[in-house]
Amino acid sequence: MHVLVTADTVGGVWTYARELVTGLARRGVQVTLVSFGDIPTHTQTEWMDGLKGLDYRPTAFRLEWMQEAEQDIQASSDYLLEVMEDTRPDLLHINQFCYGALPVSIPKIVVAHSDVLSWWVAVKDEDPREVEWLRWYREAVSTGLGSATAVVAPSRWMLNQIERHYGTPAQGSVIYNGRSPALFNPHVSKDDCVLSVGRVWDPGKQARLLTQFDPPLPIYIVGTDEHADAALRTGTSIAEVDKAGIHYKGPQSEGQLRHLYGRAAMYAATSRYEPFGLAPLEAALSRCAIVANDIPTFHELWGQTAYYFRQNDAQSLADAVDRLHRDRELRLTYANLAYNRARQRYTADRMVEDYMALYKTLVPAGLVAA
Repeated sequence: MHVLVTADTVGGVWTYARELVTGLARRGVQVTLVSFGDIPTHTQTEWMDGLKGLDYRPTAFRLEWMQEAEQDIQASSDYLLEVMEDTRPDLLHINQFCYGALPVSIPKIVVAHSDVLSWWVAVKDEDPREVEWLRWYREAVSTGLGSATAVVAPSRWMLNQIERHYGTPAQGSVIYNGRSPALFNPHVSKDDCVLSVGRVWDPGKQARLLTQFDPPLPIYIVGTDEHADAALRTGTSIAEVDKAGIHYKGPQSEGQLRHLYGRAAMYAATSRYEPFGLAPLEAALSRCAIVANDIPTFHELWGQTAYYFRQNDAQSLADAVDRLHRDRELRLTYANLAYNRARQRYTADRMVEDYMALYKTLVPAGLVAA
């Protein structure tokens, strides 16, 4: 079987694509991977070394959620059609919405990782104003979803958002994301500190919540503070926050992140908008206690294995961190609960098997690897 996978290199979709493509290739599936956004660094592509059956084609086309993307989307769609003509895949696994509208006869799976409308409502508590770019975006997303053979979301909450803003897909399902436990270390001694990882510039991640109280222990905030779309950069920086106990680390390598996750006693999942949340999963696989914002996605994913603070409330977050800091046994209990849930439900192997099962319903049986 031959699958063409699209991805982008500027966010969590790249991590997701790594786990998916690696798992597919190890199961004997031939993969053509096409990426958009920035051309990746060598560090971002090291995982491909020695991976059999992978044909990787990087591009720098703009992503559909970026301003001034319309021309690039047309050009990148034409490019994808050329790649398909060249490689003849049996199925498209698309991690952007707009390419669901490609005029091809093979099955098309569109994965709804996140979208502008649901992000806006969650962050702004209001519907966005109808401007020309947003009308184009809404039409592009709706057309892509409506033309897809199947639509997948990483949580039930995200699938509900897709139905709310763009209509019910012909075939919609939930496949939870997964990570490889071997990439993380849950067996080292913990330091009394809190870690938070993500797009620091993104108010949906709400990292600034951690700067609104005096922490009883060090807090480390990791991630880029520069918007991926140059047209939307504001010039303000969380790195400028001068408060004792708050340490902004900036972007970190995979090895550095593994170390930070391994040493952190707690992970602060502060997001107010979160279709899934790979960083909390990585923290759980590192045996961190998860202190989570009280939003529907985190309840869906983590149930009673996370310690919740009142929604978007900095003082409640401060109280939760202080409680787990003072009560070591409670903190260890939540760390083990999150670790066990992650190992049971959110591994890369389980995710890939779920996608393989979906492929089998869409592609003739003789083309699907065992």
